[in-house]
Amino acid sequence: MNIIDNKTAHNSKEYDRNIYKTIQYYELFYKETIDLVQSYKNDCEIWLDTGCGTGNFVEIANNIFKNTKFILSDCNDNMINIAKNKLKNFSDRIEVISGCSSENLKNTINRCVDVVTAIQVHHYLNRQRCEEATKNCYEILKKGGIYITFENIKPLSDKGIEIGLNRWAECQLNSGRSKEIVENHKKRFDKAYYPITILDHIALLRKAGFKYCEVFFVSQIQAGFYAIK
Repeated sequence: MNIIDNKTAHNSKEYDRNIYKTIQYYELFYKETIDLVQSYKNDCEIWLDTGCGTGNFVEIANNIFKNTKFILSDCNDNMINIAKNKLKNFSDRIEVISGCSSENLKNTINRCVDVVTAIQVHHYLNRQRCEEATKNCYEILKKGGIYITFENIKPLSDKGIEIGLNRWAECQLNSGRSKEIVENHKKRFDKAYYPITILDHIALLRKAGFKYCEVFFVSQIQAGFYAIK
């Protein structure tokens, strides 16, 4: 029997294989994030990736930002163990923290960082918890630091939701996922995970205290945002 980790649709061992089937442009999330940091904060000293999963993103970023210290945190021990193994050759610049989500950053990490990334992490939280998690990401940043997040989004109308989910389903089917899995994934929308609109995302970032808040990527029902403290 597969044990589902946190509230993701995959267990840890399946995660790397299935995330790219679930989200068509997932690799672009990494590319766009790295490009943005190179443009804005290329000299960053400390970078926190909260909800790091199995460490795929930091594995890529670590090879580009060779003078940056990376902190990886996740509340899932199985994911963290995989991340540790992937990055074991870079222990001088990599710190991995288990049992730590965006909701308890303040109690676990006692320093400020230049960059915080949260890629497909907070949509499992209800609105109040998402606000708290975002506020924690804000507070752990240095002044002028940048927070980058990608999340599922909720279109503004019922018709928009229908079209977005159908487009997303078609992409998953084309990637080789079964119709049953895809239909179950659609049913989880707004029930097992809680997407909010782009406008609500911007409002949430402003409420957290960020000075500048922007959308910089949109595809199907996912979007990327950045905010500067």
